[in-house]
Amino acid sequence: MDALLRWFIPWELSPTALFLLVAAAVVYVRGCRRRQTSVSRQVRFWLGWVLMWQAFQTRWDYYAEHQFFVHITQQLSLHDFAPLLIMWSYPLTTLRAGIPLNWRLRWLKPLNRSAMVRGFKVVLFNPLFAAFLFGGMALLWLIPSFHPFVMLNAPTYRLMNWSMALDGLLFWWLVLDTRPNPPAHLSPGKRVFLPLLAMLPTMVWGAILALSMTDYYPIYEICGRALNLDPLTDQHLGGLILWIPGSFAMVLASMIALRNWMRLSEKGRLKTRHGQAAAPAATPAIPPAV
Repeated sequence: MDALLRWFIPWELSPTALFLLVAAAVVYVRGCRRRQTSVSRQVRFWLGWVLMWQAFQTRWDYYAEHQFFVHITQQLSLHDFAPLLIMWSYPLTTLRAGIPLNWRLRWLKPLNRSAMVRGFKVVLFNPLFAAFLFGGMALLWLIPSFHPFVMLNAPTYRLMNWSMALDGLLFWWLVLDTRPNPPAHLSPGKRVFLPLLAMLPTMVWGAILALSMTDYYPIYEICGRALNLDPLTDQHLGGLILWIPGSFAMVLASMIALRNWMRLSEKGRLKTRHGQAAAPAATPAIPPAV
């Protein structure tokens, strides 16, 4: 029991992360009370929220600093699975309903219309840049010559965690948008293929780590491993996790985006080349029974 309780004590307490997680939870609960939100969406949001909290504010962080495959699992949670679950719950309307009206009118509406925010959206939601940033962000922190500095420098380590989480939320917001284009930033077809493009760098590097007989991350041996695993076994496990579960998150997102594309097509909300919405597919007539 004591070991279980110790797991929930933060290895390194982050007041900022704790405040943002608690604030998001409070606003979401308020929004659910004011606006009807399906049970399935609430379940996905809370699963993602719990996974984000676990990765940020539990003893998981200790094992992530002392075991390579646990580190990869933590980063996949922050970058892929937790943000994917949260954005798959389509929480923005619920969160908006949970924010007091005068706050929305005084702060959020002017901020959303500001030139700076519009400029950020143009850059961050460019499909090629979004795919490059998402795939490159995951690989940046795993560069063998750079990784020891990341793990030994506390500010850089925190920057890694924050950048992974924020990039994941932005990327999955872009991919899982259910609206036609415009007002969505990408067309439905691009939203299907973008995760498949973004997963290529991490899939390749994960395969290299899983199959290589070279220890690329001796920093974990120098600092001491939390579990009794030899270096290559630890690296092979991390490579397999990066390769297979990491690719699964991308494929799942593409399938969700494909389903959204099909729904838009069925409702006749897709734009044609002439800028008009396509007519919904006609339901075939059922011949009368003889």
